Amino acid sequence: MTLNPANSTPTTSTPQTTTTELAPSYRIPLGLVALALPLFFLQIWLAGVVGVFGVFLLVQALTLRLHFTDSALEIYRGNTLIRHFPYAEWQYWQIFWAPVPILFYFREIKSIHFLPILFSPTQLRTCLETHCPNPVETP
Repeated sequence: MTLNPANSTPTTSTPQTTTTELAPSYRIPLGLVALALPLFFLQIWLAGVVGVFGVFLLVQALTLRLHFTDSALEIYRGNTLIRHFPYAEWQYWQIFWAPVPILFYFREIKSIHFLPILFSPTQLRTCLETHCPNPVETP
């Protein structure tokens, strides 16, 4: 606690927390919707499934936001926190298929999670390496 020199009243300083919000990426959803168009002429039911899945992922990319804080990965829908994953519980993470990142996997102490890459993959990797680097694997 410090004294405010302007009016000599005590003020409390709160620790600053940094939060990084990942920018959305629409590559996968739009790619699936685009893939559904030619599939329509080959297999209509397959085109429907791929197209609906692409639209579902597009809605998710538009509404969900990933925030990397100092202590956890948080998932928001709008302004509502829907999931909280403390880094202290993470054991391992990986981004699959480096040429075109499509899937983000991470393992916690009690569960595993797979998330499609609906966010900037370079920003995601940077935040992961900063906040929760993978342990060195031993043979």
